[in-house]
Amino acid sequence: MTDTTTERAQVATAPTAPTAQPIGGTDTRLAALNAAGRALLFSDARTSNTFDSTPLSDAQLQEIWELARWAPTASNTQPLRLLYVRTREGRERLVAHMVDGNKDKTRSAPAVAVLARDTRFYDHLPTVMPIRPGMRDQFVGDPQRADVTGTYNAALQAGYFLLAVRAVGLAAGPMAGFDTAGVDAEFFPDGRFASTLVVNIGHPGPGAWFPRLPRLAHQDVLAWA
Repeated sequence: MTDTTTERAQVATAPTAPTAQPIGGTDTRLAALNAAGRALLFSDARTSNTFDSTPLSDAQLQEIWELARWAPTASNTQPLRLLYVRTREGRERLVAHMVDGNKDKTRSAPAVAVLARDTRFYDHLPTVMPIRPGMRDQFVGDPQRADVTGTYNAALQAGYFLLAVRAVGLAAGPMAGFDTAGVDAEFFPDGRFASTLVVNIGHPGPGAWFPRLPRLAHQDVLAWA
């Protein structure tokens, strides 16, 4: 004989998928950065073209990602992957695929990060987006959607990464001038990761900054509706 009462109790106590619920108290206003913080991350932000010889520790490089990884992405997809190139042998393997104008600065930077997009980022969705258990299958069945989502959000995370570099007191020299196919074959031979940006990291050296270039005026950018 089936014990329907027991069955009902088991159903009632069975774990259920988590649901998205807002958190926080009644006062949800955010604190604004002071002038120094705004200058550090935005108005004083520059691409560093030279670096001094001060070495960087693994802890410093991990601190950059510890900041950047918390910034939001669409559906928490988090497609960006990082390769820190530290050894002389690894540096020369990377330099071989940089354009001529980027070779010397890549050799001299204390650390270099290769930013890449995980083309199968959706395999992690059951972990990072547990409230939507079927989302992974949607991307598997729609490669174009996966490519667009991964590309956009990896670029978004690359921007967060550059802000995080400055937030920990270091300078960044992002470069798109490299052979992506060559870098992928050299460092990501299984084809899953696709390189998107190479970033030199360290303390700025002599003559690190080019003259500040103009920015578009408000009237050329802003519209109101």
